[in-house]
Amino acid sequence: MLRPDEAKDRCAALLARAKALGADAGDAVYLGKSSQSVEMRLGALEGVDRSEAEHLGLRVFVGKRSATVSSSALDPASLDELAERVVLMARGAPEDPFAGLAPEDMLMQGAPADLDLVSDAPGPEALRQTALEIEDAARSIAGVTNSEGASASYGRGVVALVTSHGFAGGYEQANHSRSGAVVAGQGSGMERGMAWRAAHHAEDLLPPAEIGRLAGSRAVERLNPASMKSGQMPVVFDPRVGRSLIGHLVHAISGSEIARGASFLADCEGQRIFAPGITIADDPLLPRGMRSHPFDGEGLPAAASRLVEDGVLAGWLLDSASARKLGRRPTGHAARGGGGSPGVAASNVTLLPGSESVADMIADIADGVWVTELIGQGFSVVTGDYSRGASGFRIVDGQVAGPVAGITIAANMKDMFARMRAADDLEIIQAINVPTLRIDGMTVAGD
Repeated sequence: MLRPDEAKDRCAALLARAKALGADAGDAVYLGKSSQSVEMRLGALEGVDRSEAEHLGLRVFVGKRSATVSSSALDPASLDELAERVVLMARGAPEDPFAGLAPEDMLMQGAPADLDLVSDAPGPEALRQTALEIEDAARSIAGVTNSEGASASYGRGVVALVTSHGFAGGYEQANHSRSGAVVAGQGSGMERGMAWRAAHHAEDLLPPAEIGRLAGSRAVERLNPASMKSGQMPVVFDPRVGRSLIGHLVHAISGSEIARGASFLADCEGQRIFAPGITIADDPLLPRGMRSHPFDGEGLPAAASRLVEDGVLAGWLLDSASARKLGRRPTGHAARGGGGSPGVAASNVTLLPGSESVADMIADIADGVWVTELIGQGFSVVTGDYSRGASGFRIVDGQVAGPVAGITIAANMKDMFARMRAADDLEIIQAINVPTLRIDGMTVAGD
């Protein structure tokens, strides 16, 4: 796998090939990744995996016509063929009035910020011991009857982007992850519990034994679930599932959806869509953040922003194409893979914590449900309608009671956002982070 400087040189050479063949402009992206993982099950080695992959993507413009191709073959002959093919494809493509690179005056200048994303690789034996410790701790929980295994892994990635109008940047990142999954109970009464963590630095992860105990406890506490009566009631979202609600928000405010008129929030810019006090931040420059990056997929500088400020929707997430369609400037939220044109993505998104404890948040709930798992994909970005299978725990007279399963929760996302309350238990551990959330008036379908 190439180093960032080597990857930039490879991208620049590929762009030069394309321009020599008639391209007016273009950009090239390099994505390299290597990983190693060890999995243990029932105390024995279940598997050892090593992988390495490299990918080059090339996008060119001939006037207002464009094409994108990609390849994992990086030898000179293959890259010559790649450049020739993409220029021919662009000449035959239809014209797009919104096609083009990012505005030159907005490109990132200078060296990228050091976001502390790189760390040393553990050896295979260290990974094996970590996985074994996770599984041993999970199996030690009373009531756990079987194991689906535990794993520990390390990966390294390199990203480089070069454009024909003056941008060249690259960076490296590491990734450590630990996970475990076990089963509690017997026969038809079995329940599964799992836990995992990922971080750029191993010291930012939970200790292996804590991950294992968490997985085992989650399996046991789900044993003997009941259903519950149907009706409208408060629903409390555990942070494990609450972050998906903010993922739906990000989808709904992406420039591609807004430009197509395909978002239920298309008319809500500058309006209050959440309750007062709800603020949602996006920070691609967060040190050690899971989706931290110094520049976006078009070479624009990354910068912190607010998606929602005190309940008010601040605006859209725009790459250059969607910005042109809307008559605006891009916001630095372009995301680029190896194939295809840039899309839109957020980075480290955080719903800031509220002031009430979880105990206080649920104290007045006479009958409700605490959701810890969601099933299915029942969300429409066009209408905002939301309906998901769910399981978790009943809330009775302000206390978390027994487990429930086989229920469905439903509402419209606009109503859900407007009624959302946030507790004070925020942890920054993933790309989207939220505290415990409460939404009143949702429809719960049980018995």
